[in-house]
Amino acid sequence: MNQMLPALLLFAAMYVLLLIFAEHRWIIALCAAAVFMLLRILPFSAALHAINWNVLMMLAGTMATVELFIQSQMPARMAEQLLQKVPNIQWAVVALSVFSGVISAFVDNVATVLMVAPVGLAVARQLKTNPVPVIIAIAVSSNLQGAATLVGDTTSILLAGYVGMSFNDFFWFQGRLGIAWAVEIGAALTIPVLLYLFRHEKEKVSAEVTTVVTDRVPTVLLVGTVVLLIAASQFPDKPALTNGVICCALAAIGIVYEAIRAGGSGKAAEVFRAIDYKTLLLLSGLFMVIEGITQAGVIDAIAALFVRVGGGSVLLTYVMIVAVSVLLSAFIDNIPYVATMLPVVSSIAALLGIPPYLFAFGLLIGATLGGNITPVGASANIAGIGILQKEGYKVSSADFMRIGVPFTLIAAFSGALVIWLVWA
Repeated sequence: MNQMLPALLLFAAMYVLLLIFAEHRWIIALCAAAVFMLLRILPFSAALHAINWNVLMMLAGTMATVELFIQSQMPARMAEQLLQKVPNIQWAVVALSVFSGVISAFVDNVATVLMVAPVGLAVARQLKTNPVPVIIAIAVSSNLQGAATLVGDTTSILLAGYVGMSFNDFFWFQGRLGIAWAVEIGAALTIPVLLYLFRHEKEKVSAEVTTVVTDRVPTVLLVGTVVLLIAASQFPDKPALTNGVICCALAAIGIVYEAIRAGGSGKAAEVFRAIDYKTLLLLSGLFMVIEGITQAGVIDAIAALFVRVGGGSVLLTYVMIVAVSVLLSAFIDNIPYVATMLPVVSSIAALLGIPPYLFAFGLLIGATLGGNITPVGASANIAGIGILQKEGYKVSSADFMRIGVPFTLIAAFSGALVIWLVWA
């Protein structure tokens, strides 16, 4: 109890600094972890064990493989082929949005926007129409489906690592439908929203397939990563680092292959530079800080507060978790939020005498989709707006929220409802 107040104050200060100095989040998290250890709130040995090395290895390996996949030009070619199948710009926007959503289930959301947005810009230029709503639709769609699979988003990897889920568990878990179905139902219900928002865009689309893919090995490696993760799901007693080793091993094969193919280390250096080391260090710091506030009793205190406010009602507590997650994720990064809240919702579930999955899945639904409300709520949104600004277009909050708000409300409500019906 004596350590609870300093731990809580230190954690609150860290979070405020994370919000103010977004570019230096990894430094702030590591410094906070160091202070926890200096104050002996968290022993050094416990800090090292608190880091989820499997999660970090999965992220690093997937980032490298995705970079090779992007460099191969395969995503751009797939988008061009998709556009040949649509009759007008209304359906072109829907097709590009659905395509970015499907891609983001396996590829980082920001990378997905960087891949698909140029195609959206090209279509808008060809038809002399405003590209702003087109890119916004692509960004919010890519942010939605990252929660559908184990490798789709950092938050999904965090969830899987915390509650012990495999790749297959996102689709079928403990004899019930997994979270992927809730995400996909939410995604499907956003299609009528996009059709309505773009109902006046009836100009015809004439797209050509001009992108040439000369290297298909990265595509094979990305598919191989998914297949091996599925295969590993069949072994419940596998070593703790299995998924991380799979992702890193296939990434290493791709890097070595590209180095040999290019006759030098230049391509490999590009891949290593593309790995988001700051996110990996941020998560390392957060893992240690969260272990510190857990040992200090802060997590249990927050959980008890939720239970008291919810009056012991599972439904009311679930609604609170989803609603708070949607609102907070509209303004703060969902990675530290989910990392912090996973032990909280597990503790809430324990106090109410139920398994943690209902609240954990509701947390992921709310935190993933809430970022679509505002332009700064998700990295994918920021990337999309950055592309538009580079092209000379101004994007107001009203422009973004005209698409983001109805998109979020439909997807979050339907996804949360499916989770409740299946897991309550």
